[in-house]
Amino acid sequence: MRTIHVIGIGAGDPDQLTLQAVRALRATDVFFVPDKGEVKTDLVRSRRDLLETHLARGTYRIVEARDPERDREAGGTAYAPAVRDWRGARADVYERLIAEELGEDESGAFLVWGDPALYDSTLGILEEILERGEVAFAYDVVPGISSVSALVARHRTGLNRVARPVQITTGRRLAEGFPEGVDDVVVMLDAHQAFRRYADQDIDIYWGAHLGTPDEILASGPIAEAGPRIERLRAEARERKGWIMDTYLLRRNPGDG
Repeated sequence: MRTIHVIGIGAGDPDQLTLQAVRALRATDVFFVPDKGEVKTDLVRSRRDLLETHLARGTYRIVEARDPERDREAGGTAYAPAVRDWRGARADVYERLIAEELGEDESGAFLVWGDPALYDSTLGILEEILERGEVAFAYDVVPGISSVSALVARHRTGLNRVARPVQITTGRRLAEGFPEGVDDVVVMLDAHQAFRRYADQDIDIYWGAHLGTPDEILASGPIAEAGPRIERLRAEARERKGWIMDTYLLRRNPGDG
């Protein structure tokens, strides 16, 4: 039976690749690499560089396929259907790649930024393909260093405080309100900088963009002070690259909220 490895490759620093991930790379015949278009060609190049660093030439194949576009303007009740449609389109692409590009006795791999279990769709898409019943395969998962772990490490702070919970959420959810009963909140997938609505509260922000790469940017401090600087840095970084990957930790100080 075909085998698929879902390999977490870290937040961007090639040194964050684990020994388990390297072993999985070396056990792979075909690497499936989504092409997200001209603006994000450096993401494809980074994956290729990673493979060239750890694998001997001629021991593997790379198959690129254009990643379906998602409707990023959809909001409100249209958001969930837009995501479902996008995942379905991605499942169509992945199913074709596995069926047509992977031999019955070969192993393939998807290289996932960060950790495959945290805000990534690959595992869900593979399950959808298996449920369709058109192509059979086994798969395993290699965990990776997430952007969350990289963020707090670069800021030299903990993810949570003693005996206190921490919550991971999205910018869309944060815009609806600060989570109840939690003072430490990690925010991912925030295209609209939802932290700005909390500038009048005693909350510190630890922000990072393009973590682990030569383009890495860090900023921290009270939102009221650091927020405007983050907005400027984020806009400049997006202008340079055409896209941005960032995440941040919000830490509400005692007595506020």
